[in-house]
Amino acid sequence: RRVSWRALYRNHPGKDPVNRAEAHVFIATSLDGFIARPDGRVDWLMQAQATAPAGEDFGYAEFMAGIDALVIGRKTFETVLGFDPWPYPGRAVHVMSRSRAVHIPEALRPLVRETSQSPADLLLQLAQRGARRVYLDGGELIQTFLGADLVDRMTITTVPVLLGSGRRLFGPLPADRAWTIDGVRHWDNGFVQANYSRAR
Repeated sequence: RRVSWRALYRNHPGKDPVNRAEAHVFIATSLDGFIARPDGRVDWLMQAQATAPAGEDFGYAEFMAGIDALVIGRKTFETVLGFDPWPYPGRAVHVMSRSRAVHIPEALRPLVRETSQSPADLLLQLAQRGARRVYLDGGELIQTFLGADLVDRMTITTVPVLLGSGRRLFGPLPADRAWTIDGVRHWDNGFVQANYSRAR
């Protein structure tokens, strides 16, 4: 029987490894806390981004300039595969999946790899390969790393739309997680972006 990452860390919350890569989140949510519709669509986000001033990327390019590798969930990877062009050229991407094998097009190998390592082991291995900052993408994946207390920073942009249902950014945790806020920005189209650091 397969075990989910969430169940694994609820029952066996591993220690934060020394000298691991830092894990960072950069993501947008609806006003009611959803990152996608129930079927995974993000059309609401695309529509909202169309209201942004020309050339405004809400800090994404600056954020990505400091990222050494990406770790994304299988569902997110399958969604991103539909983007043209591939949004992460030249970057190492690690696709985490414990439910089924991930189909990786030959054109994306060897930079895109599947992994079934634990979050802690993966961050440690990435650090050993020279990665200092890792971008986490995918709701379930982020929840897993948060459950293991392995997320260091979060940049969350709230979009002024209510979806009513969908896939949430946050989920159950084995214990409270305290954070400090480093700054808040807002734009005329209603986007509000907050930066958080894990409290120690």
